Amino acid sequence: MTSDELHAIIATGLPCDHLAVEGDGRHWFATIVSPEFEGKRLIQRHQRVYATLGAKIRTDEVHALSMKTYTPSEWAATPH
Repeated sequence: MTSDELHAIIATGLPCDHLAVEGDGRHWFATIVSPEFEGKRLIQRHQRVYATLGAKIRTDEVHALSMKTYTPSEWAATPH
């Protein structure tokens, strides 16, 4: 799995205003900004992202994914 492949999987399954993925092929970090996160708690946001990965998580193709998730308004208010 490459960062481009992981980026494409997430972007295909979740509308993103911003998406950045980095990692070493097994351990990943993503910053994800999506309007779908509006009104959702952190765990619900993470579950939504994991749902886009489906079998890739269950089969250990994506071993670990840590993430920061933002709504567009949260992202606009965050220094980056």
